Amino acid sequence: MNQDHVKEQLLAIEDAPLEFSLVFSGKKSKKMNGLYKPDAREIVIHNRNFTDDNLLLYTAIHEYAHHLHACTRGGKLSVRAHTSEFWAILHNLLEKAEAKHIYRNVFASSPELTALTETIRAKYLAENGTLVKEFGEKLVVAHDLCEKIGGRFEDYIDRVLRIPRLAAMAAIKTHQYNINPSVGPDNMRFLAGIKDEDTRAAAESALIGGKSPDAVKSAAKMQRTPSIEEPPRDRLEKEKARLERTITLLNKRLDEIEQELERC
Repeated sequence: MNQDHVKEQLLAIEDAPLEFSLVFSGKKSKKMNGLYKPDAREIVIHNRNFTDDNLLLYTAIHEYAHHLHACTRGGKLSVRAHTSEFWAILHNLLEKAEAKHIYRNVFASSPELTALTETIRAKYLAENGTLVKEFGEKLVVAHDLCEKIGGRFEDYIDRVLRIPRLAAMAAIKTHQYNINPSVGPDNMRFLAGIKDEDTRAAAESALIGGKSPDAVKSAAKMQRTPSIEEPPRDRLEKEKARLERTITLLNKRLDEIEQELERC
């Protein structure tokens, strides 16, 4: 598999709004398998890291996700590249690649891993999710009893149960919203934070249907946030302000270190 073929495979998965290049470095790297250079719109693959084409493709798809993410931001990426939005793009690409038989889902090839996965889902995710939901139900009863005796429920949470209020409220909502425990405790807490019933139901169905949490969160965010395109100048001015704040903090720290060195 050469670099031209890999680029063809990426474009076959999903076309890119902006042109990009893909090159094999011809090197082996201990630090990374590949990288994306947003300014040059270039994907670099350290191809000597791989003896398996499928693993090489995963890295290529990963870096291509960075390119597509940059395309949504006018060709630029923030300092923090691995955001939930990025992971949602990557997982969507992997699903498409598997459906087109470009990338092979290796997780389905091991009977032992498949059996273990079912055990984890049933025994740990679903059972722990059920406990969280039952916990929320008991907290509702505790709330009513606190009101009956003239006590503050928040004070009961803080000083008697000694648990964070946010955790208690999330557990209560998992019960009140009747969230499916099979998605697991963490996803249940995420779903409990969605007020709109239709959005919450769609997110729950997507999780049960096999979508990754990042993909579901990205979709839910888009449903809740009006689509307003930010003017390029405003976006650049905000990025400039963030960079200036970072530079100021770094210069301040540099001055502190230089003063400490003088005292040594």
